Amino acid sequence: MTGKPRENIAKAFSTSLDEAVRFREDAKKSGKTFVLTNGCFDLLHYGHVSSLTEASKLGDYLWVAMNSDSSTRNLKGENRPIIPEEERACLLASLTCVSGVTLFENRRLVKEILALQPDVYVKSGDYTEDSIDPEEKEALRSVKASIKFVPFVQGTSTTSLLKRIQSLPTVT
Repeated sequence: MTGKPRENIAKAFSTSLDEAVRFREDAKKSGKTFVLTNGCFDLLHYGHVSSLTEASKLGDYLWVAMNSDSSTRNLKGENRPIIPEEERACLLASLTCVSGVTLFENRRLVKEILALQPDVYVKSGDYTEDSIDPEEKEALRSVKASIKFVPFVQGTSTTSLLKRIQSLPTVT
């Protein structure tokens, strides 16, 4: 028995920035609160899901801007991401708390913030307002987005998960 041929999942589960902007405009017309967060989300884990769930409680729609593979490599190094962007987009889009996913190529989210004009921008509690990139913070101020932080779950980073995996004995 053969499975279905592998499709470009990113096209099925991620939305272009133009499509995301149209969604955002419709939300605004309906008086709904649009929440934006971002990240690499490599090796989706409990900490990610917890942060996304909490972020979704801050508005009507939670939109995730996800770093593309090349953007993730620029931030995390040549061995990352572990999971390709199309699979990461599928995993994020499958979460009930996520309204949509848009891939972005740059190291920073300035273009997407200015285009989407979120009501609320959310980062995990391992960030502070001082640690947010200055250009991103300026873009958030220019669109009058409030900046919120959700609790960080200690010990759940992708880096700590990779270290745990690498320390496991090799099975032959």
